Amino acid sequence: MYDVVIIGAGPGGYAAALYAHNFGLSVALIEKDQQVGGTCLNRGCIPAKHWLHIAEVYSTVKDAATFGVMAGEPSIDWGVALARKNDIVGGLTKGLAGLLRSRGVELVSGFGRLAGPGEVHVAGPEGEQVLEGRSVIVATGSAPRSIPGYEIDGTHIVTSDEALDWTGRPQRVAIIGAGAIGCEFASMLVDVGSEVHLFEMMDQIVPDADADAAAELAKNLKRHGVKIRTSIQVGAPQIGETGVVVPFGDDSVEVDVVLVAVGRRPLTEGVGLETTKAVVDRGYVEVDRATMQTTEPGVYAIGDIVAGTPQLAHVGFAEGIAAITYIATGETQPVDYRAIPLVVYTHPEMAEVGYSEAKAKELGYDVEVATHGFTAVGRAKIIGQNRGIVKIVSEKNGPILGASIVGPQAGEMIHEMMYAVGWEALPSEAAAFIHAHPTLSEAVGETLLTASGRSLH
Repeated sequence: MYDVVIIGAGPGGYAAALYAHNFGLSVALIEKDQQVGGTCLNRGCIPAKHWLHIAEVYSTVKDAATFGVMAGEPSIDWGVALARKNDIVGGLTKGLAGLLRSRGVELVSGFGRLAGPGEVHVAGPEGEQVLEGRSVIVATGSAPRSIPGYEIDGTHIVTSDEALDWTGRPQRVAIIGAGAIGCEFASMLVDVGSEVHLFEMMDQIVPDADADAAAELAKNLKRHGVKIRTSIQVGAPQIGETGVVVPFGDDSVEVDVVLVAVGRRPLTEGVGLETTKAVVDRGYVEVDRATMQTTEPGVYAIGDIVAGTPQLAHVGFAEGIAAITYIATGETQPVDYRAIPLVVYTHPEMAEVGYSEAKAKELGYDVEVATHGFTAVGRAKIIGQNRGIVKIVSEKNGPILGASIVGPQAGEMIHEMMYAVGWEALPSEAAAFIHAHPTLSEAVGETLLTASGRSLH
């Protein structure tokens, strides 16, 4: 009998397993894939950001003459880049497996399925075994969605899973869906020289983002060469000898490959939740967000399968910690979803935390908005990346409600605003702290000064 049995060794599952060590809990961690780490380490966050960095290095060398560095015309050895990606992923997953074992976590290979509260059957390479746990955490993650007519064949029609293992650069690409994944691939591909068409059925890219931030990102992606079409639906593809024709409206475009990036679906089918009292709606599991416990006592759900929460690796981490804290102590450590940062690793990056201007107004806040550009920020000009904005949304005579950054290193700078949102800081309180000069984060400081009613530049 284990204290905790965890189904799924992705970010949520492995974080829960590691955190359990703090309380001396015995843990069995079940994983159906050959390697731990889930989508994030194997088919998502890490390999995707590797390719984005390849594109950044390529762009930097290509523009080196701008800085007086004569490097010549660069080229990418796709095989070397792919091998490096695999080495990074392999090193991280092996390291994680070793860390789990060092914390006393028993790694169990196979597909885990609940057979009622506290009982998990594992179909593995050595047959079936039964594990019992005082608590069970389901952390089975998600997989890419597709759309009608676009059957994934791995060659002409692909998802991010297949695209991360491309052995060469596609010349012409259509990307359907302009959320974070679609925009990241668009940015990476256009920067390495591909022709990129980005389609989105909503009226802006990154549909849930602040409208001003999304518009700024779209402007920058277009400047790089991405052909963006919003408020548009695509028709069924026509696969021919010369490529794939993607119809839209009264027009069409021919490409070599179509990347479908329309979101991710929860992987709860076959996990056995129906043998419990847990409530599952369209694959998503309802939980008490203070504890991550389902309506079945002793059965918890975390990560991408949780209803109504962001499908982000760091959310899975936090939910794993919340579940283990409650299991071990009976006390709650709920996730503050309002202060969860979102980063889109495009060129330039976009990052957000808290409420957008529209969401804050929808919730009834009387809002004030302050913005500042990177145009005159000295460090941004030095590195040749002085496009973008910082936007801060505050309650009138009240705390900071949210922030958006589009610009260089936005994903690093957003954490300053994460604390401001999480601690409900007033703009004047946050503006009282001094930013080093010259730094990119001075753009945040300038925006805070404006939000406090005392702008500088």
